Amino acid sequence: MSVPRRTVLALGSSALLCLALPSHASSYPAKSVKLNVGFAAGGAADILARQLSSQLMQQTGQSFVVENRVGATGTIAAMSTKQAVADGYTLMLASQSTMVLSPILYPAVKFDTLRDFVPVVQMVNLPLVLVVNPAVNAKTAAELLALAKGKPMHYASSGAGGPQHIAAEYFKFLGKVDIEHVPYNGEATALNDVLAGQVPMMFANLPVVAPHLKAGKLRALAITSPARHADLPQLPSIVEMDGMRDFDVETWYGIFAPAKTPPEVLAQLEAEIQKALRSRELADKLVGQGYRVIGSSQQEFTAFVQKEVPRWKSLVEKTKMKVD
Repeated sequence: MSVPRRTVLALGSSALLCLALPSHASSYPAKSVKLNVGFAAGGAADILARQLSSQLMQQTGQSFVVENRVGATGTIAAMSTKQAVADGYTLMLASQSTMVLSPILYPAVKFDTLRDFVPVVQMVNLPLVLVVNPAVNAKTAAELLALAKGKPMHYASSGAGGPQHIAAEYFKFLGKVDIEHVPYNGEATALNDVLAGQVPMMFANLPVVAPHLKAGKLRALAITSPARHADLPQLPSIVEMDGMRDFDVETWYGIFAPAKTPPEVLAQLEAEIQKALRSRELADKLVGQGYRVIGSSQQEFTAFVQKEVPRWKSLVEKTKMKVD
């Protein structure tokens, strides 16, 4: 049976139209991508973002430009990302301090993480390290607690409401001591004052303090992960201390996109980030800096964030943690 000529023409036109339509997945990224980071240059989030951006540029041939939008525990960067066009060209590297803790601690926060964003890939986890200036007369975390019970002490953090803040508050709560919080605008700034002896102690991200530990400019007393770290096997975990068995505070970082970003773009982005995390160059670098590479899928990362909200809310309630 012959097909009418106008039907053939219609089919041909449809095929040409399909070929002419842009494929988001196959063409992404077709231009420079902006990666928002809510913390200052030199901190763990900034270091991680720049390392990932470099690897993604090698893979895709397009620039991934890191923009530090500092302030309000990352919520300025989050709002900028939320309001961006949902086309995959504005992303955010963020941790639980912004995406989980801020909505719990700050009633004025104007975003809902799982409504306004898509969790794309959970990149890494990393422990915090309890460090002190070498002038502090404590060689262990237990000795530090004893010291804090005898005289007023202060601790630094990268800002109110972050994992460093809650780790210290949980340590205080379980150790039954009072140590005053001194928040800074970024981890690098806080660390500078600990190095200078202006503030005696802080909980800090391992990649940031590792060079100072090796140089003897800081002393590590304990690590916040449930198990000891392979690079610091001699450093005890806080859970090994009497009364601290429930202590488990790690930082995680992941990539988020604005809600309504096309699924095909998200799938391509997920694949490129996972490929980057599997690359020997980046993976070896991250592991060498103390990170544990995760590389989860969108579905896995979303489920993880959903579980994180009640866990951190419980910690905030236990410690009666407050932010100004």
